[in-house]
Amino acid sequence: MHELGLLTSVVAAVEKAAADADYQVTRVEKVALNVGTMSGAIPEALYGSWPIARENSICSSAELEVNTIPASVDCPNCSKEVEIDEFFALLCPECGMPTGNLAHGREFEISWVEWAKD
Repeated sequence: MHELGLLTSVVAAVEKAAADADYQVTRVEKVALNVGTMSGAIPEALYGSWPIARENSICSSAELEVNTIPASVDCPNCSKEVEIDEFFALLCPECGMPTGNLAHGREFEISWVEWAKD
């Protein structure tokens, strides 16, 4: 399960941002992530790993929110972005034109963090 490793990096990034803040951050209340359906990260595994990843950190009582980003491709024939599923066969689902230009779906990023300050 690589989700624990991903979340350990998220906690480290949040701790660094809190340390770099212009004021004293006392705790993190919520961390929101954008996670693409083709990122390889499974939301259920992220939620399951979160209590372990946040242990003994500024995020120890923080809630996790995962915003799922659907995968889509840019089709050169249709000239539009088309949503795809996990069974994508490198063909535009609208017109059948070959395309592998993934526009969205690989995201794994911190969207926002809510923290308390003194």
